[in-house]
Amino acid sequence: MKDAPIPVTCLAEFSQGSDSAHVFKLCTRARWLALQTSGASAGSADDARDGYIHLSTREQVHGTYEKYFSAAHAAGVSVWLLRCELARLPAESLKFEASRGGALFPHLYAELPLSAVVEALELRLD
Repeated sequence: MKDAPIPVTCLAEFSQGSDSAHVFKLCTRARWLALQTSGASAGSADDARDGYIHLSTREQVHGTYEKYFSAAHAAGVSVWLLRCELARLPAESLKFEASRGGALFPHLYAELPLSAVVEALELRLD
């Protein structure tokens, strides 16, 4: 797994690609460090409130960042993009459900295991 900063301006282009083998989790640096320490994560406070871990497809990453992370990032919070391999997630706990704009978003009804994270990218403000 590599940890390399990428400019946040690349997210729009990144989201234009497709990737059927992975889903993505945007999170703060603190959540990423906690996941590395504990080996699994129940997610953020929003995830706990909703009863599942919010994930995104590659095509949804930019919109999710803009809606939920851009303001905190601009205020100095470090934001990370985790690429999670679908085959390493508990299949029975992953559901694609209608959400924002009727789009199907991946929701994980289990903890996110560290073993599913195959890449972690810090997002860098330009």
